[in-house]
Amino acid sequence: MHGPMRRPRGELATGPVRSRCYYLSFRSGSSCRYPPRTPVRISIQHLRSKEQAVTRSHPPARSDAPGDEHHRHIVDSIHDHGWSELDNFLPPDLTLALALECAALAAAGTLTMARVGHGAARSLQRDVRGDRIQWLEAGQSEARDRYLAIMEMLRIALNRGLFLGLDEYESHFAYYAPGASYLRHRDQFRDDDSRTVSIIVYLNADWLPEHGGALRLHPEGLSTQDISPVGSRVAVFLSADMLHEVLPATRDRMSLTGWFRRRS
Repeated sequence: MHGPMRRPRGELATGPVRSRCYYLSFRSGSSCRYPPRTPVRISIQHLRSKEQAVTRSHPPARSDAPGDEHHRHIVDSIHDHGWSELDNFLPPDLTLALALECAALAAAGTLTMARVGHGAARSLQRDVRGDRIQWLEAGQSEARDRYLAIMEMLRIALNRGLFLGLDEYESHFAYYAPGASYLRHRDQFRDDDSRTVSIIVYLNADWLPEHGGALRLHPEGLSTQDISPVGSRVAVFLSADMLHEVLPATRDRMSLTGWFRRRS
């Protein structure tokens, strides 16, 4: 699989961080169902119990921007393979702060059931997609603003390294209750090719392989790749090309899912 063209220097496009309410498109995929597992609940109290220890051992840095080596790893992997996986992408204190916000939204019942399709064709299909979401906007909280600033730095790095012309970013919290999943699909809409790069940042403390919940990638012509949703891990891939799915988990599964977009 040939990746996007590299950009030797400079940045192709600039633009503000924005968030718009577009939904993922669903394309026909597997109709299989997964065997049931015993659910495990991770409470807000459990997350709060980790806050002081994390803050003591990892005080908030003056700059949250990932090092150049993180950006190089993502750019090189996208160029060579069309996807990338990287641990420790977010500072530990920011991962916990965002996890607490997502868990609090879920507990308060303010997350909305995600839809599939685009425009007038949007619909609820819980047997296809089972997560609940809330879109991000600048100014909602300090943690969300820190996260959006990190995404802006990644946008600039992807433009400089891959000549992608990314102009803006949209993102939402994604909360999967135990047993929820999302069947195979691609992220770019059939009638709108502005979504270019998909990015998922995981917020799950103490995640174990037996909890399940992997992001399963289906690279064309290659074997499947499973990415476990470990806290602070990031997965990045080309929106138009990568067929992927979310497998069910035995505990609450939280992430920030987003897309870098080109101008329509």
